[in-house]
Amino acid sequence: MRSETQRSHPDAFSERLSDCGVYPLRAAGIDILQMNITRRCNMTCKHCHVGAGPDRPEAMSRETMMHCIHAAGSPGVSTVDITGGAPEMHPDLEWLIEKLSALKKRLMVRSNLSVMLEPPYRHFMDVFAAHGVELVGSLPDCNAERSDRQRGVGAFEKIVQAIRELNNRSFGMPESGLALHLVHNPAGAYLPGSQSALEAEYRRVLRDQHGLQFNTLFCLVNSPIGRYREFLKRTGNLSDYMRTLQCAFNPDTVNSVMCRTTLSVGWDGRLYDCDFNQMLDLVVNGGAPHHINNFDFSRLATREIVVRSHCFACTAGAGSSCQGSLTE
Repeated sequence: MRSETQRSHPDAFSERLSDCGVYPLRAAGIDILQMNITRRCNMTCKHCHVGAGPDRPEAMSRETMMHCIHAAGSPGVSTVDITGGAPEMHPDLEWLIEKLSALKKRLMVRSNLSVMLEPPYRHFMDVFAAHGVELVGSLPDCNAERSDRQRGVGAFEKIVQAIRELNNRSFGMPESGLALHLVHNPAGAYLPGSQSALEAEYRRVLRDQHGLQFNTLFCLVNSPIGRYREFLKRTGNLSDYMRTLQCAFNPDTVNSVMCRTTLSVGWDGRLYDCDFNQMLDLVVNGGAPHHINNFDFSRLATREIVVRSHCFACTAGAGSSCQGSLTE
């Protein structure tokens, strides 16, 4: 058995994959094209792995967006997933939505929801409805105090108000065809509970206390990067959290990790295996194109995945992806 020192080595995750007989890990297609179009956000959340905030200037150019639209048209791509920052704060988002919706593919936008209550961005509720956009809204906890611990005082009430207005537009309502998913991630240095149990709790609390509805709850394990890593270091929990992730490694999640079927595009057009690698500036493996300008589906769809120790977060317990747990 390896010592704890060896398990903490940057190559520890590679060693676990080798133990499972799946190293190097390779992509199994590009089902999802994820576009991180801006780092600008109306919030400065304590656990944000992106480090987003009101003063971040990074924004994807329209030229780069055009290259992404071309890539999204590839037959193998079924879903375009737009994220940030707060995507609503990008001046070209409405234009991008119109172009992508013409492809007739699954179109998702990740939102902190509260941004749509601000006057310049209110119209996006109607834009998203008109184009059948699938919304993924961040609500760290159905308890106001725990949620505000991550998002800031008063954030929970704003999110509740935004969900109410989205419900009024049929988002999250049964058989409406307008999906509203919510995202849970723990407020502290621990793993999330059962996704199905948490979804039932969210559904009960939001329905009974606020009269709200949503479609699905996605549970995410916090990745030890960005502001969340700083939180762990500041509270003296980094080593224990990494040990928790490694001890909770679940080999049954490996074949389903999101990097195998996702390609992440940074605001500057550079390509990554996932949003987490993007924040660590770990571009795709050298054997594949590094920029969306040189998109090559066949080469990128079989690329070797770049892995490091933060990847333990995606394989801990029930696993974690941008669309929730990988196993139950």
